[in-house]
Amino acid sequence: MTKEVHKYLEDRKLKEIEHSDHRRSIVRAYEYHTDASSDRLKENYVERENEFNNNFSNMKYYSITESSFAYRDSLLFDGIRGSVALDYCCGNGEVAIEMAKHGAAHVIGIDISSVAIANAKALAKDVGVDHICEFAVMDAEHTEFADSTFDIIHEYGALHHLELLAAYKELARILKPTGKLVCTEALRHNPMIHWYRRRTPHLRTEWEVEHILGFPEIKKGKAFFSSLNFRTFHLVALAAVPFRTSSVFHPLFKILNSIDMVLLRIPFIRKMAWIAVIEYKQPLKR
Repeated sequence: MTKEVHKYLEDRKLKEIEHSDHRRSIVRAYEYHTDASSDRLKENYVERENEFNNNFSNMKYYSITESSFAYRDSLLFDGIRGSVALDYCCGNGEVAIEMAKHGAAHVIGIDISSVAIANAKALAKDVGVDHICEFAVMDAEHTEFADSTFDIIHEYGALHHLELLAAYKELARILKPTGKLVCTEALRHNPMIHWYRRRTPHLRTEWEVEHILGFPEIKKGKAFFSSLNFRTFHLVALAAVPFRTSSVFHPLFKILNSIDMVLLRIPFIRKMAWIAVIEYKQPLKR
């Protein structure tokens, strides 16, 4: 991003750039897999391991996200062949690359961090999909795309970094009338999870902590999309995290995940989950 663009970005976004650039300089790819990753993956993509241990200490919780990721992928990859897709706030570009591998004709990834975009370009070249993927530094609240550009838009953990209504408005503008937006976001309703966020401020920006989404924020999307469906994931399964490196982890996780599948159908308990996977369709064109 040029100095001219930086000049006009408000302080909130400059702090996001600084925070993201720092994280992306430590982990260049696959950050959600680093806690349980192989030594080869860490050797290839993790820089400055002492900083990694401090700045990515929450990655251990992603050891239990198999079901939410699988559900997200089922939505994201259904009908993706031949599509024009956007990875919105793409980070290091892993999901953009997966969309390309699953048959998208053209994938664009945007992020406010120039370090993330450089990582994404390098990863796409390593994987061999750089002829399908392109990446650009861009302000997600004010993109440079024409109206109704994309068949599929993916977003992961970015909405709570943004001015939410501005993001919804922009996403509805650039999504085709027949397209879909698939979002994955952490939830703020569980007091224990939110307590953990507040006691680990070095992992997040101030804006991020204060703008974690809840059900009301998810439902605000209905002002911009006629169709909204979402599911929540991961509550009692969080108890398996301390055992993630032991032999009991997989059977324990399987049991706890099965309990979650029942409990999270109950409306009040549903709100206590950690993660929501959201699908918006039928954008309202203004």
